[in-house]
Amino acid sequence: MDILEKIVADKRLEVALKKQLIPSLQLEQSVLFERETISLVKNLQHSPFGIIAEHKRRSPSKQVINHNLNVFDVAQGYEKAGVSGMSVLTDGKYFGGSLDDLLLARSSCNLPLLRKEFIIDSYQILEAKAYGADVILLIAAILTQEEIKSFSEFAKSLQLEVLLEVHNEAELQKSIMPSLDMIGVNNRNLKTFEVSLDTSKILSNHIPNEFIKISESGISNVEAIKELKPFGFQGFLIGENFMKTDNPGESANHFINQF
Repeated sequence: MDILEKIVADKRLEVALKKQLIPSLQLEQSVLFERETISLVKNLQHSPFGIIAEHKRRSPSKQVINHNLNVFDVAQGYEKAGVSGMSVLTDGKYFGGSLDDLLLARSSCNLPLLRKEFIIDSYQILEAKAYGADVILLIAAILTQEEIKSFSEFAKSLQLEVLLEVHNEAELQKSIMPSLDMIGVNNRNLKTFEVSLDTSKILSNHIPNEFIKISESGISNVEAIKELKPFGFQGFLIGENFMKTDNPGESANHFINQF
């Protein structure tokens, strides 16, 4: 099993357990379930730089990135820096995140929040809504075409925007459908963890213009963004670059000021 398969196998067990502990109805009764969501799409369309800044404590490829920061400070710092949105890792075992991180981020900023998670069940979409997310991530590599369709349509019915992540043309071709808002190209090969911006450049021509294009992974300087913009990318997901510092908000601010 490669790392992605391991994560998905563990996620299936985790979700099955959660469904027994917290019924869907309980999630739907959350105070946040009725709140009006904030559009990441609109923010990206009106931003000259389109930064989506991430909160991530660790990853399978880098191990510990930063365990010393609290989400509250990170979210406020990102908002002050003027990012377009915030991505919050909620996977515990591999990334050190939790749904509480999403909740804390929601209570401390007015940014659109992306729940960064390995979604394999519609239950997780209910969780995203109940804990204050505005956007969900669907990963084409772990989902069938039918799952992408049903999950994205369900998310839209809850007023959540949908970012679909692809790694290659085959994943992209099976996934294009009207219920998506954004298509993200992950420049990291999840099997080898190698990163190349060429992945975004090559796939950009195959992404229809009605979708916001987002480039993910390997964006560590302003030059990378300037390189990708001519290919139609309006969003840039940046995680480790900010999180490996003592003050991610300050790092994001410094990054944005270089434009």
